[in-house]
Amino acid sequence: MLTTIQSPSWFNKKIVNVLSIVIPLAVAVLIGIRQKLPLGEWTSVLPHVIGLINTLTTVTLIAALMAIKGKKFVLHQNLMLGAVGLGAAFLVLYILYHISNPSTPYGGVGAIRYVYYSLLVSHVVLSIGVVRFVLLALYYSLNRQFENHRKIVKIAFPVWLYVSVTGVVVYLMISPYYP
Repeated sequence: MLTTIQSPSWFNKKIVNVLSIVIPLAVAVLIGIRQKLPLGEWTSVLPHVIGLINTLTTVTLIAALMAIKGKKFVLHQNLMLGAVGLGAAFLVLYILYHISNPSTPYGGVGAIRYVYYSLLVSHVVLSIGVVRFVLLALYYSLNRQFENHRKIVKIAFPVWLYVSVTGVVVYLMISPYYP
């Protein structure tokens, strides 16, 4: 018997719509604050933790794809809920890092600099856009609207996977320049 998690009553389309706007705006506002908060030295390790979270997200997304292709629906759902949890952890740690530390400039020179910034820009732009699609996919799944879920996932999954993979690549490229 298939046991799936039910949608909490408060998680509805209005919440999806609000979060789709509030999350990217909150991140932009918090990162844009020039006066850094003194949260402590521990925040200097956050880029490495964030890189690990992006790596785990990539692995989790691929495992979830394999699970659904193998018709392992409960495993797929658990993996995807894990990926959403990793995404939430990423957001919190990303904000904590950027409100407490100055941005690290990329030190690469030549053509690799263009590669880095191309990946970074595409990563950031798509990460903003994918929030709505991921939340809609989650909403449809938890509300057993599987046809709508399948339709939205055709957009959400490849974009989310790209965002998580480029997050790892961008981290690996800038990590030598962290203080």
